[in-house]
Formats: sequence, structure tokens, C-alpha cells
Amino acid sequence: MRGAVLAGGAARRYGGRPKGLIELGGRRILDRVVDAVQAATGVPPLLVANAPDAAAWRPDLETVPDARPGMGSLGGIYTAVVHGAGPALCVAWDMPFVTADLLRALVRDADGYDAFLPESDSRRGLEPLCAVYGPACRPAIERQFETGDLKAIGFHDRVRVGRLSLERVRTFGDPEELFFNVNRPDDLERAEAVWRRHG
Repeated sequence: MRGAVLAGGAARRYGGRPKGLIELGGRRILDRVVDAVQAATGVPPLLVANAPDAAAWRPDLETVPDARPGMGSLGGIYTAVVHGAGPALCVAWDMPFVTADLLRALVRDADGYDAFLPESDSRRGLEPLCAVYGPACRPAIERQFETGDLKAIGFHDRVRVGRLSLERVRTFGDPEELFFNVNRPDDLERAEAVWRRHG
């Protein structure tokens, strides 16, 4: 199983710094996610990032831009899938509280599926940016690109999809915290509150 940390586009917030480079509890969010993914897969993850200086964020990792630019999160998933053989564990770089134990469960239970995602309390009921994607997702996503639909779960009807149940997810923590993503400055304030609460 390979790992991939999806750093999205070159959008800059927080006074000009990409969100994954913001520190939480004394460490960059990016570094927290990289550690969790590497602990789950046993190998350093790929960093999928489009920013011109992305290779300098973690010089120890292989960094690649989106294989199909301008396709949003779906493009990041696609890049991780096509960049190597076998399945890839993909995690967004702005999820500071995702745990290695949760990711290990995804890796362990993904056999037999083309896409394996954890259930959540979100409006989608799934977390596509914390999931395992296999080689069969490549043609399915390419067909979706042709339609102009960039929803991250839009290709699921063309592949075998498995789910890590919400009940199982809750054994690793509060889903709202596990999948919390830092998109805006007020999200960072909430993340800091969670960090302080858990020490």
C-alpha cells in the first residue's frame, strides 16, 4: 500500500501561507498528516502539490503536481492513483487530527474493493479525502473528467466501493475531529481549541 498526501492547489490563506504549513500545537499540519500516513503504510508518502515551492515543504518526500490540473480534489486522487502501482491511501493535508490507527484500519480492510472510504457524520456520509483508491479508479475517474463532474465521489458507481462503518470509525475517535479540515482561519481557531482540549 502506497500513501499520498493531497496538498490541493496553490490557494493561499492565513497571510500568504498554504494552510498545511500552519502550525498546530507546535507542528505543521502537513507534518502531522505525513507521519500518520507513513505509520499506516510503512513507507514515505507521495506529496501531491501544485505550488511552485512545494518540493521544499518536505524535501524528503517525492513531490508531484496534479496529473490533470484544474480538477480539484478529484484531480489529486487521480494523481495518486496513476503515479504508482497498486492501491494508494490518500489523505488531505489539512486534517490535523487523523490518526494512524484509523488509517491502518482503512489499509487493512480495503482488500476486495476499488475504493474504500470511512463513513462520517458529514453531509456526504463519507470522507473521500481520507480513503484508499485502487488502479480500477483510474479509468472510472477519467470517464468522470469527460463529463465535467468534479465531485470526489462521482465515479463510485463505476467501481467496487467499500465502507469502514461509522461504528468502527468511532472506535478511533470522534468523527467530527478525526476528519476535521482546516480551510479557513476560523477553522484553525477551532482546531486549536480541540488541540488544547486533548493536550
